[in-house]
Amino acid sequence: MREVSHTARRRPRPTPAPRAKALQLAQRRLQRAKLYYGHGTAEARDDAAALMAHALRLRRPLEQRDLAGAWSAAAAGRFEGLLHRRIRERIPAVYLTNRCWYAGIELYVDERVLIPRSAIAELIEARFMPWVDPDAVRHIADLGTGSGCIALAAALAFPRARVDAVDIDADALAVARINRQALGLSRRVRLVKSDFFRGLAGRRYDIIVSNPPYVGTAEYAGLPPEYAHEPEAALRSGPDGMQAVRVLLAGALRHLTPRGVLVVEVGNTETTVQREFPQLPFLWLSFERGGGGVFLLTAGQLRAAGFGKRSKGE
Repeated sequence: MREVSHTARRRPRPTPAPRAKALQLAQRRLQRAKLYYGHGTAEARDDAAALMAHALRLRRPLEQRDLAGAWSAAAAGRFEGLLHRRIRERIPAVYLTNRCWYAGIELYVDERVLIPRSAIAELIEARFMPWVDPDAVRHIADLGTGSGCIALAAALAFPRARVDAVDIDADALAVARINRQALGLSRRVRLVKSDFFRGLAGRRYDIIVSNPPYVGTAEYAGLPPEYAHEPEAALRSGPDGMQAVRVLLAGALRHLTPRGVLVVEVGNTETTVQREFPQLPFLWLSFERGGGGVFLLTAGQLRAAGFGKRSKGE
């Protein structure tokens, strides 16, 4: 039998297609730049893929099959420009593409609103079970709606419900309006300009959900540069980060149905919330895809703890 040398048996590695190689190089550049992730992307490869999809003008996330094609000079130029801004200006990738996905839906996003990333998406996808009967839900409120991500995802998850998407910022509501129109939800999602409960007199909901501002002064000062591109008012909430949470807890019962639930994300202020409200039996939720600092309370629990009085935010 003829011997075959080790050299002969080796197969040459295929030369990466231009797009695949460009993606690899971009990932390395982003890694060397020591950027911060967490604004809709988790790592350098995610950022590179999002920027490449935008440069290729795809209407969906980048897929493996997209890497086989050749670069046009125009697409390569767009990609380079996006990478430059991501690295030099520390702009989160989502703001460069104006597109992200939340709870399975595509959204338009710009610097008028926070980038959607709340773990509450998992609750929406599970239709808030087992804490509510999904078939009985008719009214939902999303306080501090921003891009409308939570309100719109909830409207799709509960097709028999009407949703109030509430925000004090007219610019944020303008972005939410774009997304509401794109998803065809104008009939069931109402945009309300209101400082929390102030514009909701007499309304009651089966679910009140909120991802409000919860960053304190000291924490805000130490945030990575990427956060500076997000609206400060949507992040900061008083010296200790608790201003919005206090308003929500004080006013929620007046707007919940008897079996309604309140779901609020408080992030790193979880310990402060527990310390300030020891009388409340917070249920701190866990998530398969990561994230935390989200509590759930029922109307009954709020009532038993004496939280039925009118709040300053009403």
